[in-house]
Amino acid sequence: MTIKSIPVLLLLLILATTSTFAQEKNDSTENREANVSDSTKSKVKEPLLTIIFGKYPKYRKGVYRTNGGDFGILSFANMTNNGEHVRNIPRFTAFFNVGTNFNKDFGRNFGIFTGFNIKNIGLISKPNDSLKLKQRVYTFGIPLGFKVGDLHRGTFFFFAGVEADLAFNYKEKQFVNGDKVHKFNEWFSDRTPLIMPSFFAGMRFAPSFGVKVQYYPQNFFNKDYKETDKISGNAVYPYKNLDAKLFFVTLSYNFNSHVYKYAHKKSNYVRFKSGNAKMEVEY
Repeated sequence: MTIKSIPVLLLLLILATTSTFAQEKNDSTENREANVSDSTKSKVKEPLLTIIFGKYPKYRKGVYRTNGGDFGILSFANMTNNGEHVRNIPRFTAFFNVGTNFNKDFGRNFGIFTGFNIKNIGLISKPNDSLKLKQRVYTFGIPLGFKVGDLHRGTFFFFAGVEADLAFNYKEKQFVNGDKVHKFNEWFSDRTPLIMPSFFAGMRFAPSFGVKVQYYPQNFFNKDYKETDKISGNAVYPYKNLDAKLFFVTLSYNFNSHVYKYAHKKSNYVRFKSGNAKMEVEY
């Protein structure tokens, strides 16, 4: 090694030492910054107050259920025997009429529904002054209808549709001079049609109050029903000349108030949250 090369070697040694020191310094600085960042993150707290602005859905999405039925059915009948009017008495019953509807809304003001319900329908007739008959059926009905109005909050809307009722239990009571002399009931009786179609229309008012009318255009009795006379043994058609069309009015709760009770009055909201405390304001 010559004397002239010594300055060059010293210069290379200084550059190498400086580079190593700089690298160590950078690594140390990055480690300190990472430690400070982790420490800072661990010490970050939730804000004292969070404010969120938003909008409620314009109407209920998907299919939703409402419970209900027909409360206090007041029935009437247009009844004839061989073309002559038969006197009948309005019939009132509050038991047993329940049901459930499945609703689908296509906006705030129009929707459709179906479901199922059980109803107690029938009539009271007086063929003569001494004889009174009470005849009724329990039915399982499936309605199909539409709704128009305020469907979101249920303050007021109109509904109408058709229904098919399956008559599964028939009951009859006979009174002579006010005394009950005979009664019986039959499951899936042939005394009435098995399927009873009808039309209905009604209105719902808040809170949970409604009125519905329903009309059965088919004869309540099956004219082809026959039985054997116990004395003569001959076939008898007890309803051959009878014709009765049912019509009833009811205080309807087909669309109960629960689903409308929590409906939002306004379209927008602001939510305040502080810890576990929450508050929401509609506007």
